[in-house]
Amino acid sequence: MGIKSFMGRRAEPVKPAEAPMLVRDYMSSNLVTFTENEHILDVMDKLIRHNISGGCVINDQNELIGIISEGDCMKQVSDSRYYNMPMEDLTVGKRMNCRVETIDGNMNVLDAAKKFIEMKFRRFPIVENGKLIGQISQRDVMRAALTLKAHNWQY
Repeated sequence: MGIKSFMGRRAEPVKPAEAPMLVRDYMSSNLVTFTENEHILDVMDKLIRHNISGGCVINDQNELIGIISEGDCMKQVSDSRYYNMPMEDLTVGKRMNCRVETIDGNMNVLDAAKKFIEMKFRRFPIVENGKLIGQISQRDVMRAALTLKAHNWQY
């Protein structure tokens, strides 16, 4: 006679909660940055060489003080041509945008997507304890969305 065993009904396995997709997990941290005393022509050269559309302006303590973009550079090129102004004394500090919107590295990346849409920005710096630690772009958010699609989205 064999041994009989009875196991009661098993509970459904607990599905682990999905870990939030945080901005800090998708941000770029190896940034091309600029200083306010940098010449605008050097900025244009860096933007082209690194195939980027803009970047953060920082001080000596790695604190975010502004943003400079292709658009800021194009405005300078246009103004110089239109007003026949020389470009030799033009610095980032004269063209950068000092009113910078940042986002929290602990924000869910999908919430960041909504902020991109609402504010129509191409990038957001991430500052922690007063220091620039990274930047997230629209492309980074799309990369996160593709990761999410691989796990959750249906075709």
